[in-house]
Amino acid sequence: MEVQKNIGYVTLLLTMIAGYCDTVTFVAADSIFSAHVTGNFIVFAYQIIKGSDIHAWIKLLTFPVFIVAVITGGRIALKATNRYTLLFWEGILLLVSGIASYVFGYMEIFTEWAMYTVALTTVFGMGLQNAFGKLYSKETHGPTTMMTGNVTQAALDLGNLLKNGCKDPEVVISFKKQLVTIIGFLIGCFLGAIAGKLFGLGTLIVPGIAMIICYLYHRNN
Repeated sequence: MEVQKNIGYVTLLLTMIAGYCDTVTFVAADSIFSAHVTGNFIVFAYQIIKGSDIHAWIKLLTFPVFIVAVITGGRIALKATNRYTLLFWEGILLLVSGIASYVFGYMEIFTEWAMYTVALTTVFGMGLQNAFGKLYSKETHGPTTMMTGNVTQAALDLGNLLKNGCKDPEVVISFKKQLVTIIGFLIGCFLGAIAGKLFGLGTLIVPGIAMIICYLYHRNN
């Protein structure tokens, strides 16, 4: 039961951080999705058609950056003795990104390119989290950066519950797991929207610290 609770806490934390980072970069970094990188294709196409942004092509950079991050995550995992090492490096990247944002702002050199660099670094961090989810799938209730699959499973479970009630305990458990991921991501998005609007990219410090704490907690496990 303790292990199950621990998985629930880790899932909630990772989904909140993914939703938070995704929304912070979207709000404070020229509508760039850091977790749902394929969403950037839509934003890119929209901006090209509208002719509203000469830097729209930067949205496409999120895809190769994300791929390199996942590959890097796989390499790190091969050498790491602790499966949470990927989350540690994600935390470091987010922490450095947040600090850099504040430093650049304080020095009044926070240009568009500095903003894009911070955003793409965040994309790299989300790539590491994605790699963690794939390599250590039993550590969470499901994908923590992309909710489409979780929502689909929750809808299937809900359909079964409406039809058969709570007779099948596995369906009930599965539905509860999906709710953890979906609600966690939603809470993260809401907090990220507020933080991104009020404080900008510097608020990436918060999820960075949270990731490092998560790693330290699981360091000896």
